Amino acid sequence: MKKLYTGKTKDVFALPSGNVLLKFKDDCTGKDGKFDPGENSVGLTIEGIGRANLETSVYYFELLKKAGVKTHYVSANVEDATMEVLNAECLGKAQGGGGLEVICRLVATGSFIRRYGEYIKDGTPIPAGYVECTFKNDAKGDPLVTAEGLEVLGVMTPEMFKSMKEQTLKITRIVADDLKSIGLDLWDIKFEFGYHNGEIVLIDEIASGNMRVYKDGKIVEPTDLTKYILNR
Repeated sequence: MKKLYTGKTKDVFALPSGNVLLKFKDDCTGKDGKFDPGENSVGLTIEGIGRANLETSVYYFELLKKAGVKTHYVSANVEDATMEVLNAECLGKAQGGGGLEVICRLVATGSFIRRYGEYIKDGTPIPAGYVECTFKNDAKGDPLVTAEGLEVLGVMTPEMFKSMKEQTLKITRIVADDLKSIGLDLWDIKFEFGYHNGEIVLIDEIASGNMRVYKDGKIVEPTDLTKYILNR
């Protein structure tokens, strides 16, 4: 297999079939050794988190499939911590594993509070969900970009953005409702989307390390979250 690039939490390989193989790693985004899905760089390594993220992703990709939501997911090998996916074109410039990241916030926290804390308190619910986009660029701190900005930069049309936003809200609600059924509260979650056969579809992963989830007012660590999701 030809390695396409090395990402923060996954390595990406081209398969002879034309599909792509994602190899999940045990690295997590965070700062000072503490997990934080909102951080821009790898901050710690948690043994087994790669496989945990894969298992969680498979669970939710299958759940979305039943709900009629299109994704790039094909199959997975949990023992090898690998997932085969359709070859989708990255949104934005993909050098070094970059592209566009889409965040849906149901509760104000993390970088949202760091930016807007003078207007809203940490922990304030956002019932309808708030969707924002950032370019994956560590050197520039993953800058925010608006729908109008994405159009001006030639990344996507307003119609494409509308589709991506609608999918983001729908997927977030599916994940949030599933977590609520086992007593967990989703605060925010981040996704990636890509082009496949002329459509914008969900790509990458839906992993424990890509969402903030709380139980009884305390954040649930990624490995514990996977156990809650899979051992019900």
